Amino acid sequence: MLNRFAPLVPLALVTLLLGCASQSTVTQPQVQPQVTAQSSAKAKPSASSVFTEQDLAILEDEEQPTFPSASKPYQMPGLADSILERGMALIGTRYRFGGTSEQSGFDCSGFIGYLFREEAGMSLPRSTREMINVDAPKVARNKLKPGDLLFFSTNGRGRVSHAGIYLGDNQFIHSSSSRSGGVRIDSLGDRYWSKTFMQAKRALAMAPTTNIARN
Repeated sequence: MLNRFAPLVPLALVTLLLGCASQSTVTQPQVQPQVTAQSSAKAKPSASSVFTEQDLAILEDEEQPTFPSASKPYQMPGLADSILERGMALIGTRYRFGGTSEQSGFDCSGFIGYLFREEAGMSLPRSTREMINVDAPKVARNKLKPGDLLFFSTNGRGRVSHAGIYLGDNQFIHSSSSRSGGVRIDSLGDRYWSKTFMQAKRALAMAPTTNIARN
């Protein structure tokens, strides 16, 4: 009987070897994802193992909005609000050269001087030429805040000849001229005002301490 099955032995061995080979081929892809997963896990370590506490604090700070420091000179939003609210109530008041009151009308510097005197207790120089020289911080155009003074050269001579008060959102209030209706609001982005703009100053930084505390 052994002789009868002898020719089948080599065939059985070949079949067994082919079966092992096919099993190894099938099982290999099952191992591969485990290796890939381990590699992926190593590629994404936890933040605590990569960044120090100082690094994480810096990253958190970068994600937060920034606000003006409390130690900076501009701490008078209350005064600015009072000045601008009073100014808005005067829209339409006639322009008058040399005017400094509601009854007589205002020129540009008279309008500014009136508001700062009545609402902030400040005495500003009477003319724009003197006002632009006040000892107050200069402000870049992209750093303007409500209440900042704006100065323009509208006569084409390169010297200051007009002034207004910044409202916010690129708008300002001023006593313009008799032709344009006196006290009004204009946009700093308008071609005329953008072209004639000279500089800005934060006059409220000079406000009396008692007024700052009150606001």
